[in-house]
Amino acid sequence: MNKKSVIIVFVLLLLVAGGVIFYLLRSLSTTQTEMEEMVEMMNYEKEQLENEYADVALEIEGMSIKVNNDSLLHQLDREQKRVQLLLEELRTVKATNARRIAELKEELSTVRKVLVSYVRQVDSLTAVNTKLEAENRQVQQRYEAATEEVKVLSEERERLVEKVTIASQLEATAVNVDLQNERGRKTKSVRKLAIIKVDYTIAKNNTAEVGNKTIYMRITTPDDMVLQKQATDLFAFEGSKIAFSARKSFEYTGEELSDAIYYTVTETLWEGDYRVDLFVDGHLIGQQYFNLSK
Repeated sequence: MNKKSVIIVFVLLLLVAGGVIFYLLRSLSTTQTEMEEMVEMMNYEKEQLENEYADVALEIEGMSIKVNNDSLLHQLDREQKRVQLLLEELRTVKATNARRIAELKEELSTVRKVLVSYVRQVDSLTAVNTKLEAENRQVQQRYEAATEEVKVLSEERERLVEKVTIASQLEATAVNVDLQNERGRKTKSVRKLAIIKVDYTIAKNNTAEVGNKTIYMRITTPDDMVLQKQATDLFAFEGSKIAFSARKSFEYTGEELSDAIYYTVTETLWEGDYRVDLFVDGHLIGQQYFNLSK
């Protein structure tokens, strides 16, 4: 082989070697790019898995707010802690640890299946609670209606009692004041007046309580003072004690009764208009006025 042939062979070998080197370098570059793309994809998948775990944690938290069942709350709390631990582990695992990433994916799938059963329980409890709330509203409405009815009946009863009470009160009619001097003769002179006689008729009342009763007479002066023999002459009226001028016991049978009550004047009186009030059983039953002059 001559020198020229050797050179040609050598050149050819160099070209072949260059081609091989170029191919190897190009293949290496392609492999590096693919590796980088694969790592980027793994990082993306890991990030997506982290987001899924975070979403599940929020879902469990949202379910816990709606639930008031202690047993189910305990189970949800346990699952939430489990998801939190897995999420913390996922954040520390390298994206290239494909095996552990796959295991964590499977764990998340298991958690989701468990959550489905919890969702069904929550829906069931919600349905039951909704039904109970509706029943409670109905019971409350019936209770309020019954309360209102009792209130109306109570008010009606009070009105009836008031009517009966009013109807059972005695009434004095034909109240007449007879002013007499010491000889029993009529007089309107303030200086000669000795006896104040008040005639009255108690009307018939079938609803009134019969039996022994007391009629109280109050004589009020022009300046609203009550003529009174003793400071202890008092009787009950509307929750307090008030003075009376004279009193008289009688027996009431429900039939009409005519009678008279007297007051002996021992004090110094003066001119003006006087008023006579008659009371029985704590009620004012009659009234009349009279005038005294010189």
